[in-house]
Amino acid sequence: MSEAPIIRLSGVEKHYHSGPEVVRALRGVDLNVERGEFVALVGPSGSGKSTLMNILGCLDRPSVGRYELAEVDVGNQSADSRALVRNRLIGFVFQGFNLLSRTTALENVELPLLYRGSPSTERRRAALQALADVGLLERAGHTPNQLSGGQQQRVAIARALVTRPPLLLADEPTGNLDTATSYELMALLQDLVREQGITLILVTHEPDIAACAGRVVSVRDGLIESDERHVANDAHALLRSLRNVGT
Repeated sequence: MSEAPIIRLSGVEKHYHSGPEVVRALRGVDLNVERGEFVALVGPSGSGKSTLMNILGCLDRPSVGRYELAEVDVGNQSADSRALVRNRLIGFVFQGFNLLSRTTALENVELPLLYRGSPSTERRRAALQALADVGLLERAGHTPNQLSGGQQQRVAIARALVTRPPLLLADEPTGNLDTATSYELMALLQDLVREQGITLILVTHEPDIAACAGRVVSVRDGLIESDERHVANDAHALLRSLRNVGT
């Protein structure tokens, strides 16, 4: 028997009230995501992709429809229950890194485990391993202002992965990075998906970044406009090609 999808959306709608009018940000979305998939979510401003990501991340819930995460109906749960789901099942990576400026990389990565109440020795061990996974073990004692933008985003990824969540949501993670650093980051994410089997959903407006995913879901006017699987571009190869052009 095949494994159930980690994400299953059925007829999901999201309505907002704007004065006397009702804005339908999502208008009946059906979407399944298999475990271990790397999915890029694309669409113009106002398309509904941010609303969709908020629902996937249990930051909001559908007005209509059903959202199952890891075979659990989370769409109708309370805010407290959704917070518990986020802590246990989801890692988040944002465009702005969101690191605490006066704490070290190690301490930043430890935070999710601190919120869980994990013992200090366990937090340190897991955080050091997460930093090693993203190639930054030697920077564990550095604060964010001592790191480059790409290194800060790697710390943010380590923080998202330190609890070993099955789902990683990345919102424009390359938005503040140059092309070479963006490809370095995408190579890291591709490696993590392949080696750790995590499911990754990435929001981006950059076609070359979206092409690094094996599946591209395009959202427009609150609906899924297209959903295509393809052979993902190898970010390691893109990086090598870019560097060869510069020599």
